[in-house]
Amino acid sequence: MDLGLKDRVYVVTGATRGLGHAAARELVADGAKVVVTGRDEESVARAASALGPGAVGVAADNADPATAERLIGTARERFGRFDGVLISVGGPPPGFVADSTDAQWQAAFDSVFLGAVRLARTAAGELAEGGVIGFVLSGSVYEPIAGLTISNGLRPGLAGFAKSLADELGPRGIRVVGVLPGRIDTDRVRELDALSADPEATRAAAESRVPLRRYGAPEEFGRTAAFLLSPAASYITGVMIPVDGGVRHGF
Repeated sequence: MDLGLKDRVYVVTGATRGLGHAAARELVADGAKVVVTGRDEESVARAASALGPGAVGVAADNADPATAERLIGTARERFGRFDGVLISVGGPPPGFVADSTDAQWQAAFDSVFLGAVRLARTAAGELAEGGVIGFVLSGSVYEPIAGLTISNGLRPGLAGFAKSLADELGPRGIRVVGVLPGRIDTDRVRELDALSADPEATRAAAESRVPLRRYGAPEEFGRTAAFLLSPAASYITGVMIPVDGGVRHGF
């Protein structure tokens, strides 16, 4: 199946590793060009190099108000167009309500929430018909995840923002989608498992709650994200798509 990605140009934030990098890799594999970002210059350069000539890296922080225009400008300057963005940021620090400080909440709000809103808003003003804005969120959009209090507080709000944006941009032919990863086998998930006294037992218990009885592979998430960003998904908008092996119990 041809997804129609050849020579289309996307910005993918948080793409030095994990889910963002997996999505960027699948986009490039199908012929798209990508601007990949992360906060560490060395990691960004390494990630872009691994993706090949179809990628350029930009060290940027989503919390910086200048980042959105800079990234879209880079896409146009390097590749001559801008077709969409996948907004992915590292998860806020884990912790329970009593553990989370004002400073942690503020830093996460600026990066995870406001930074994403600003980038989506800027992209909306730059995209033409056929453009797409994607958000990498979490299953906490529907149900809180124990030990991830800050994420639980911010992700559902972004999902609500994404739905409102989809309604507003639909008449212009611009789509907005959310992708909700479950237990995907990334560094982040391994780090969370490692917080327990017995990481192997924690992983086994988590896998037992997944109907497919395993963690997802990053490329499985990446392929889903690439499809949703592609013209092949041209009638999909305003929805949150779980990539979780069947963990979500609702329809």
